[in-house]
Amino acid sequence: MLEIVTKKQLPKESIVFDTYWKFAAERQSVFYKRIESGIPPWTDDNVLRLFKFTNAYRASDRVSQFLIKEVIYDQVREPAEMVFRIILFKIFNKIDTWRKLEKYLGEISYSSYSFDAYDNALSAIKNNQPIYSGAYIMASGKSSYRFNYKHQNHLKLLESLLNDGFHHKLSEMTNMEQLYNELITYPTLGSFLAFQYAIDINYSELTSFSEMEFVKAGPGAIDGIRKCFKHKGEYSDEDVIRLMCDRQEMEFERLEIKFQTLWGRSLQLIDCQNLFCEVDKYSRVAHPEISGVSDRKRIKQKFRPTSLKSLEYFYPPKWNLNQKIFDHEQKR
Repeated sequence: MLEIVTKKQLPKESIVFDTYWKFAAERQSVFYKRIESGIPPWTDDNVLRLFKFTNAYRASDRVSQFLIKEVIYDQVREPAEMVFRIILFKIFNKIDTWRKLEKYLGEISYSSYSFDAYDNALSAIKNNQPIYSGAYIMASGKSSYRFNYKHQNHLKLLESLLNDGFHHKLSEMTNMEQLYNELITYPTLGSFLAFQYAIDINYSELTSFSEMEFVKAGPGAIDGIRKCFKHKGEYSDEDVIRLMCDRQEMEFERLEIKFQTLWGRSLQLIDCQNLFCEVDKYSRVAHPEISGVSDRKRIKQKFRPTSLKSLEYFYPPKWNLNQKIFDHEQKR
């Protein structure tokens, strides 16, 4: 791919380009320091100390870890059950909502699913707290499913996936782009969510696609790309993300930065996409003179230090990381 796109006019880097790599390395360093030591601060970077940023690796984030450990790999499940659980969790993308549903309904299972039961449970939960995460903006789906409440339309979206045999189609797919293209045909799933859901499904054993196969730039990433480059040349946003992924070792070496990979796993396309989102936020403070598409000026969420020493990280077994993590823990 890189041999093809480098024949085009190259993007022109801005000052934020180097910040992208420095941020990635420092954020990953914070990740490891929080595991090793329960005592903050874990960085001298004032922006990282003050504000909340996701991890350099998407799968290391708290919500992704919960999805992998508690939703996907808690036990062996049939494909329909796995799709039901993954999409239900990701619709709300909120651990507390999942836990409250378990409290109301018992085990989250497609075999015992009924619209009324889940509607009643979610209605009761939302009377006391938000049921959706603020990380993603979910379209209401009312124009497609005609229910008054957002969660009701999303339950119908989930039903549509299963009724259409989406779980059977997965076994016939040969790459992540096919999975993305299938997901984006459903109401309320735009390009950003379809890509995110494809990544989440691919954490499971339902598919086994490389995270280097396909990427789709979300709105936050597009903002970050605009800040890292004065212009993109003839590159698409997705070309730029792939270029960053392909150049990572060279750029860290150029800047004399020691980047700690995820127990030997280099940054993947999804991680480089997410890093653009985070660098967009970081630059609002570090480079306030550089504007993105949205021209946002503030970072909303402050960082609240908590130790990760007690957390047991677990990644999709097909990545072959979990034994490395265990061996590392035994040496501590």
